[in-house]
Order: sequence, then structure tokens, then C-alpha cells
Amino acid sequence: MTRTSLAETGSTDVIVIGAGFAGLYMHHRLREMGLNAVGIEAADDVGGTWWWNRYPGARCDIRSLDYSYSFDPELEQDWDWSEKYATQPEILSYANHVAERFDLRRDVRFSTRMTSARWNETTNEWVVETDQGDRWTAQFLVMAVGALSAAKQPELADIDSFAGPTYYTASWPHEGVDFTGQRVAAIGTGSSGIQSIPLIAKQADQLTVFQRTPNFAVPAQNGPLDPEVVATLKRRYREHRAEQRVSYGGVVNPSSEQSAHEVPADERTQRFDAIWEEGMLFGFLGSFNDVMIDPSANAIVADYLRDRIRSIVSDPATAEALCPTTYPVGAKRLCLDTDYFETFNRSNVSLVDLQSTPITRLVPSGIQTTESLYEFDTIVFATGFDAMTGPLLAPEIVGKDGETLRDAWSAGPRTYLGLTTHGFPNMFMITAPGSPSVMTNMLVSIEQHVEWSTEAIAWMAERGVQQIDPDLEAQDAWVDHVNEVANFTLFPKGNSWYLGANVPGKPRVFMPYIAGVGPYREICDGVANDNYRGFTFA
Repeated sequence: MTRTSLAETGSTDVIVIGAGFAGLYMHHRLREMGLNAVGIEAADDVGGTWWWNRYPGARCDIRSLDYSYSFDPELEQDWDWSEKYATQPEILSYANHVAERFDLRRDVRFSTRMTSARWNETTNEWVVETDQGDRWTAQFLVMAVGALSAAKQPELADIDSFAGPTYYTASWPHEGVDFTGQRVAAIGTGSSGIQSIPLIAKQADQLTVFQRTPNFAVPAQNGPLDPEVVATLKRRYREHRAEQRVSYGGVVNPSSEQSAHEVPADERTQRFDAIWEEGMLFGFLGSFNDVMIDPSANAIVADYLRDRIRSIVSDPATAEALCPTTYPVGAKRLCLDTDYFETFNRSNVSLVDLQSTPITRLVPSGIQTTESLYEFDTIVFATGFDAMTGPLLAPEIVGKDGETLRDAWSAGPRTYLGLTTHGFPNMFMITAPGSPSVMTNMLVSIEQHVEWSTEAIAWMAERGVQQIDPDLEAQDAWVDHVNEVANFTLFPKGNSWYLGANVPGKPRVFMPYIAGVGPYREICDGVANDNYRGFTFA
């Protein structure tokens, strides 16, 4: 789908940035409304983060039967997932299937990156320019750029001095990489590192893992889907989807009404064992009602997970280095793994703890730490993303009075409902800071955001309204509310990418709204039903 056409200039109703799951559904909704849209996508084809992230072991951490669109009952009946947790190739195939089924590619300019968007206060429209020389104008701008799509570069001196090949999990070569017979370094043990390290270890002659902060991880217990389980769910898919929409995280999981302190220790262990064997990512955080609000209850879960790590990893020193101790479980993204901890029992795998021996620089032959020089043939950077704000702040977005979004968010992101931001009229953001977003099943949150935004556009059209902009007071109140809810919990207690702590110089602000997709949906619907309370129209 690589673009070959010349620069284009034109006018349309809506410009949609991004052709991942949010962008695709937005195009579908706008077309149903009779509106014209132009899509701009930096990748060569649809899929968003699933187009870029092709590293070994890339897999969704939401069950595949839940990680899919619900807007079309026929689509969900016709598509069949093969595994409990789908791999990147299968998810990308699903995105391609949706694009073809609803003919969604025809309005998208692929291999094209938005460089700037400026609000024209005279004409009440957005002017968008691209790296291909395009110039489009539209009444509405939709930023469907994804929360995890701006790759984070490592903070290492002399990074270009390494003589061998380097690879980034966030932009993996489409042809794949063969590590057979190589000495490989893997830097980073977040989700992409935890997923890729076991597979790299099976190929490489030697793998050295450089870990700055250990992560809690739960085994996926992945496998083929039982046809009977699939058939049963498909018979009640509509009911299941309704339950997803009012759930906490967009998945239907049992949650406890008990405190961890109300249950005997052996009963707690039995409950944890069942969650571990089931492979439920959010199961531990919902195992008791106080896990994410009471440090002592959280410590009970953390102790269990650390004991599990110690029972798996043979070398006691390595096991202790892999045990997180500096933050509550859940305060950093809980990871889903397949044989991650078991990989450190392999004779060709070793761990370097960067807390005790930091990297000082890269050299032509490998990596220099404060204690040793490690020589490698290849380095893999699993260094994650500039989450949530990175994709929105990468281009230049200029709103009213010439204010840029970067300046407006210089102290941290400020939104109303995680959908709009003051001073940037007619701009909708999908799963942005201030919304449940990355704390949820993203497909559920994406659908809710797209539907709310398009319904607002339809409401405006019915009334002849040209411009929508959130009030500063409403935005300030929402930001305060997001912070108040977060601070009631333990989620902000870790130096996580939820806070932007993985990016030097980034303001430390807890970005997601953590009250849950059900309560959040009620709030958004209440605003809309009250004639879009908190917005000014022109």
C-alpha cells in the first residue's frame, strides 16, 4: 500500500490521523453519517501499532475474543480467532479483514505523516500539512494516533558507535531477524522485552538481558481456543459486549468484594493459584477489593508473585534480581508472559542488573557498564514508548491565538474527558490522556470514543453549529477529578510510563482515568445528554 501519488490539496469534512483500529472505525462511522473524510497514515497499510510492532513474540494481553470490534454483529460471528491471546500477525490479519470488508482503505493516504495542523480562526477549519507536501482543510480534526505509537529512544551515550546491527521492538524489520549463532544484547524488560526475550534466547548463541527495573509478569497460559467455548460465547456475544461496556477494564472478569485481610492465608493462596493457572492479566489486581488501594493488601499479592519467580528461576541471585521490590504490583503495567522467567534457566542466557552496574556508553564492540565490557554481534532495544502524549505532541498542532499543543501541555496533558482540549476547537482525540485508555481493553475504549465524537459532530450538524471547544473551567475540573481518583489508589506509586517517568524531562502526571470504562461512559453520556455540558459552541 506504499504511496506513489503526488502531493494533494483539497477540502473535506474530517481529517483522520491514523489508520489503526481507532482510525478505521472512525472512517466507518463518518461514512455512515454521509461525511467525507481523508485519512493520513505514516505506515504503508492499516493496523496502527500492530503494523509496526512485529518483534518476536508480539501478542495482545487482552483475550482475543474480547479484543475485537463489537459494532457489527455479523463481523464478530464471521471472524474466528485461533488462540486465547492472539499474535501480532493474526491481529494484523483481522485489521486487514475489517479494512477490506468495509472498504476503508480508499480514503486513507498511506506512507504519509502529518507534520502540522493549524486552526484557521477566520474560516473555522483545520489546515493540515504532510511530509508529502499535501495540504488539506477540514472542519474537524481527529487524532486517532494511538497511545503507544511513539517509540522511545534509549538514553545512552554514543548510541551510534556500536558497529553491529541494532533493532527496536517498536519498529521491527518486516522480513524478521535471524539471531542464530549470534551474541545478542536485549536492553529493556517491559512488555515487549518480556515477550521477545524467550524467543530470541531460543535462536541466539548467547543472550544477555540488561534490566533497569524488574517487572511483575503473569503467565499467559496460552493455547488454541476450544471450539465449544467459542461457540458458546458467540451465541451470547451481544450480551457479552454489553457487559464489557459497563465493566471496569472492558473485559468481563470476576472481581472480589472482600478485603485481602478478611480471607485466611491458605484461601488467598488458592485464589492466587487459580488466577495464575488461568492466565488472567487483571485477575491479581481484582483478586481482592483493596489490592490497589491498601499497601498491605497489595504486598500480599506482590509477595505471592515474587515467590512464584523464586520457584521458577534456579539461580537465587538471578531470581532476586528479577523480583520487583520498589513499587506496588500494578503501579507499573502488569505483563503477560510465555516462559519469560523460565528463560533465565537456560545456559545461554544471563542477566545484567543495571541498578548495580549501569551502562556508561556503547562502544563499537558492544556495551560498556561501570564494571565490564560486554561484546555483542547485535543489540535489541526494547525501550518502549513515549506513551499517550508522545504521538499527539510529535507533529506541530496550533490552536487558537497561535498556541501550540506542546505549550498548552508543557506542564502535562490537560483534556476534558480525554476527548478534547481547550483552545483547540473541533479536534477530537481518541483514547488520549484523561480517558481510561491504556488501563482497559483498547477496542472497547476506542469504540466508545469514536461513537461519542461522531455523535457530537452529528449533534452540531443538526443545530447548524460550526465550532465546539471545551471550557477552561470544565477542563480544569476534569483534570482535578482524574488526579483525585488516581491519588486515591496505588497506581501512581511506581515510576511507570503511566506517569511519563520513562521519558527524561517529561512532566510527571498520571495520565489515564482509572475509575473504569463503565463509570467513564456514564459521565460522557451525561455530558452529551445535557447538551454537551462544559463546551462552548460557535
